[in-house]
Amino acid sequence: MFCYLFFYTGRHNFGWAAKQLAVSLQISYEKVGWISFAMLIGYAAGQFINGNLADRLSPRHMITVGGLLSVCANVLISFSDSFLAILILWTLNGYFQSMAWAAGSRIISNWWGNKNRGLAFGLYTMAAGASSIITYFFSIMLVHQGWRNLFRIPVLFLAVAVILFFVFVRNRPRDLGLPEEQEDHTEKQNWKQAYKTVLANRRFLIVCLSLGFQSMARYGLIFWIPLYFQSKQADGSGSLWITLLLPVGMATGALSFGFISDKIFNANRIKSITLGMACCALVSFLLFALPLQNPLLVGFFVFCAGFFAYGPQANFWPLSPELLGHRYVGTGTGVMNMCAYTFAALGEPLMGKLIDMTANKAIIFMIVAIIAMLSAITILLTNIVKKDRYTTDPVLQ
Repeated sequence: MFCYLFFYTGRHNFGWAAKQLAVSLQISYEKVGWISFAMLIGYAAGQFINGNLADRLSPRHMITVGGLLSVCANVLISFSDSFLAILILWTLNGYFQSMAWAAGSRIISNWWGNKNRGLAFGLYTMAAGASSIITYFFSIMLVHQGWRNLFRIPVLFLAVAVILFFVFVRNRPRDLGLPEEQEDHTEKQNWKQAYKTVLANRRFLIVCLSLGFQSMARYGLIFWIPLYFQSKQADGSGSLWITLLLPVGMATGALSFGFISDKIFNANRIKSITLGMACCALVSFLLFALPLQNPLLVGFFVFCAGFFAYGPQANFWPLSPELLGHRYVGTGTGVMNMCAYTFAALGEPLMGKLIDMTANKAIIFMIVAIIAMLSAITILLTNIVKKDRYTTDPVLQ
């Protein structure tokens, strides 16, 4: 949790640089969106590869190497003046960042059993949400000092965090001589068989599709809300500090939905996800449709948007071991994240194009509302598809 608390300083800082970057490089917001697209595609491709590697290599080493390489990529971008150079470096940064999440999920799955795994993943996801808070806080403080500092200063904390992580964390209990809960007694299949098993699970693929829409909605808010409020501040009708309520809502939502899923819905992740994404759609639509002027009311809706856009993600990750079995956690998580970030990537240039066409930055809320509803509808399809052989959760059976 502590390590991932600083990981987004090397990724979510880009949205804050978007406005100045467009002016500095003399490019459109659509092109800025393509840079973000490139990073997310690099992240998605990396998840597909690194998720499987997390089942075979040391997750502890993967997270450390990925974090340090991400720091290097960010620092190099801060010295760049070329659209192409930034595009390439940001794509590589996406791959480096992808070395952490599935590997961390592998470690958590190794240490936590079925009873509390939902809460454990909720805490892990909360740390990721809190990472956005830290990144937004630093960015608000640094944005007036120029976009280059956004890529230099926050990632220094990431460098320290991954080093401390490497010193204190171990991959599994037996590395410290502790007993383990053995959920799978069969030998691991080769990497081809692992992908074949994961991709043959129809319910799992529906979950991936729903997660894709959820991530597209989430990144639509994360990347473009800073631009929206920077414009609001320019005309004297908004405050940058309101944006901080978005990641605060996300972190709160991640922890809350882990509890909601395990305690209220009796580990029924599907119901919990449906509720969250439907509420996200409603809140986003209200942000678009209502003429909100009161800063407290705007802040409340921004908090709720973050709460419902990100909270359900805590319920997606436990579905990997529950649908696929413990031995495919890394591969399954990697495939899920690949879908998530492929969808998120496709949304970035689309939103940039619509902002350029309409000259209305509030259009992002309408798009997010539609996408969030698609996520809520899609996840319900898991109740229609016949159960798969590898499903281990009795609720999903």
